[in-house]
Amino acid sequence: MAKESLLGSSIGRKFTMALSGMFLMIFLIIHLVANLTSLFPDGGTTYNSVSEFMGYNWMVQYIMQPILTFGIIYHFVMAMILTAKNNKARPVKYAMNNASANSTWMSRNMLITGGVILAFFVLHFIDFWFPEMNLKYVQFAENDPNRFFPELQHKFASLPRVIAYVVAFVLLMLHLLHGAQSSFQSVGFNNKKYTPTIKSASKWFAIIVPVGFIIIAVFHYLKSIM
Repeated sequence: MAKESLLGSSIGRKFTMALSGMFLMIFLIIHLVANLTSLFPDGGTTYNSVSEFMGYNWMVQYIMQPILTFGIIYHFVMAMILTAKNNKARPVKYAMNNASANSTWMSRNMLITGGVILAFFVLHFIDFWFPEMNLKYVQFAENDPNRFFPELQHKFASLPRVIAYVVAFVLLMLHLLHGAQSSFQSVGFNNKKYTPTIKSASKWFAIIVPVGFIIIAVFHYLKSIM
C-alpha cells in the first residue's frame, strides 16, 4: 500500500491548518491596527485614508482578499475534518472518562467557537464587504474618500450589532487561547527554550487582539448615544 502523502496525513493536515491559522492571526493584527485608527481624535481622517487604501488597492482587493477568504474557509473545513477523524479514531473507553480532567474547555470546543467565529465573519462581510462590493461593482458609484468613517459609526450605533460583535470577540479570545499556541506547536516550535515565550506571547495575543476590537465597537456605540 502506498504511503499516505504528507498533506493527506494527520500531521500534514494539522500543519496546513496551523499555517492557515497563523495567516489569519496576521490578518487580525493588520485589521486591528487599521480599525484602531478610527479612535484617533482627527474626525476619522486617518481611518478614511487607511480604509480607502484597503478598499481600492489592487493588491489588497485581488490578491490578499481572495487568499483571506480561502484561508477562513480552509481553516474551518480542516477543523471539521480533523475533529471527525479524531472522534472516529478515539477508543470507546475514552468516552467514559471525565473530559475536563484530560483537556481544557477551550481545546474541547474549538469547533464550536470556530463555528461562531465563522458566523461572525459572515456578519462582518454582510455589514461591510457586501455593501462595498455593491457600491463599487453594481452601482459603479464614484468613490467618496470621506465616507468610510461615517459608515463605521452608523454600523456601531446599533446595540444588537455591538453585542453580537462583543460575543464573537469573546469567543475569538477563547479560541485563540488554545489555537494560537497550538499553531506554533504544530509547525515545530516546541522545545524547552522557546515554549515558555511562545505560550506567554500567544496568551497575550489571544487577549489583546479581541479586547482591542471590543473597545472599538463599544467606543463608537457610546459616542453614538452621547
